[in-house]
Amino acid sequence: MCYYNSIQLTKKKMLELNKHKKEIAPIIKTVQSGFSYDSWPIIVADPSEGWKAELAHWEFIPWWINDGAALLESRKKFTTLNATAEKLLESKMYKSAAASRRCLVLSSGFYEWRHFKPAGAKKDQAYPYHIAVQSTEAESLFYMAGIWQPWTDQSSGEMLHSFAIVTTAANLMMQQIHNTKKRMPTILSKELAEEWISPITQERIQSIAAYQYPSEKMMAYTIEKDFNRSAANPTEPHIYEELPSIHI
Repeated sequence: MCYYNSIQLTKKKMLELNKHKKEIAPIIKTVQSGFSYDSWPIIVADPSEGWKAELAHWEFIPWWINDGAALLESRKKFTTLNATAEKLLESKMYKSAAASRRCLVLSSGFYEWRHFKPAGAKKDQAYPYHIAVQSTEAESLFYMAGIWQPWTDQSSGEMLHSFAIVTTAANLMMQQIHNTKKRMPTILSKELAEEWISPITQERIQSIAAYQYPSEKMMAYTIEKDFNRSAANPTEPHIYEELPSIHI
């Protein structure tokens, strides 16, 4: 699942969605685990300005969780970093947000693990990949479909927006990388991104949520196994020759 994300934006970037142009402030998060439960940049619809960018809490917090203690306890039972596209409009937890509170999760690339048993090994080993969308821009951003939820901690009064990334069945490339669960984030083209944060029918919500971004428009390469713990640049390619090739 998409539990590790990255965004590399060293300078302001102009984005245009639904005929509204706005600047996105620089932000660099080389790698962030969803399990850090930290903030992440998303785009939400705004009635007066078309849309706006904001930092939101990466973890969809259901309305029935009253405070921080209950939230910590809930994490022992389930995770809400991702929301499954196929069940989005059926889920008690997600269906209201899917119907009326959809967002775009900004990304420069995400991380996933491929399981493979090298010659002579007794069991599979996991090899991490950095995966992105092909672009001619030096610092490109792409959109993942998301849903968001306002939440108030009844004990402290803290208010925040929380969100989950929508995931869909893997395309041909991602089937070979995420070769256990075979899932991927729902990556959207600009046109689909504009639809996703606009009023649309339930049928269209379901269709876009399950969309598979084309393999031939994506790129992926292996990286150091300890990329999340070392000081090395995690986006530096490191090809493991013993891995079978990816065919798309």
